[in-house]
Amino acid sequence: MLHEAAADEARVIAGGQTLVPLMAMRLARPRRLIDIARLGELAFVRREQGTIAIGATTKHYVLEQDPLVRAELPLLAKVMPHVGHAPIRVRGTIGGSLANADPAAEIVLVAITLGAALVCRDGASTIETAAHAFFTGAMTTALPPTAVLTCARFPIWPHARIGVGFHEVSARSSDFAFAAAAAQVALDEAGICRRAALGIGAVCSVPLRLDRLGDMLEGRSLDQVDENLIRDEVASILADTEIFADLHASADYRRRAAATLLARAITDAFRSASLAAPHAR
Repeated sequence: MLHEAAADEARVIAGGQTLVPLMAMRLARPRRLIDIARLGELAFVRREQGTIAIGATTKHYVLEQDPLVRAELPLLAKVMPHVGHAPIRVRGTIGGSLANADPAAEIVLVAITLGAALVCRDGASTIETAAHAFFTGAMTTALPPTAVLTCARFPIWPHARIGVGFHEVSARSSDFAFAAAAAQVALDEAGICRRAALGIGAVCSVPLRLDRLGDMLEGRSLDQVDENLIRDEVASILADTEIFADLHASADYRRRAAATLLARAITDAFRSASLAAPHAR
């Protein structure tokens, strides 16, 4: 159906928490809507080959409460209460958030930080794209116009002690963030970092994963983490990046906020990992 309707400016809708307001403001005027909200086969949370696979029509509130997400994707569980307001989480879907590709979206930040894979169906073909390649700009993705996002796969970390941290700053709770930062670390029994995934969002057109800084954290304990190192690395990665500036926050503010929030997220991740009860994975 989507192939047939693509030329007619059709749009896929599930929760409608972004598209409907845009239509109300006449900023989007699709001629046809294809509602996939009731496709039960796209609403799931399950293990798949070392990942947690989440169907595109899975509601936000389901992820907020799901025990498998809490156990295996602690960073995603951490951010879910920050995704919009409660009524939005009741109707909004993970597929809608990812396909919308808002630079301030918490789920987009987690997908890039953890290196998720996004799966879409285009006719009879199934296409899997790494998150860093899927998001191409603000509100733009590599999703073909005749395709629909069906699933997101988040990798499971095979470590016993995992900790996460997330911070964002906004005008009001659950409003769009001006800057955000996420961290997930794995510590050994001595409290030494063996793996780290770090990301910052809401400051430019696509959230950024800081792999070099993550590599620098490996082999360090919390008391060896230098906040100046974090600030210098954030400044370096943002040096050649166009930073958002608007009435709410200047570019300079967003740069400084991103570094501060990331330092806090890393500290939280180390501390929560050190308190985590080890268990087999």
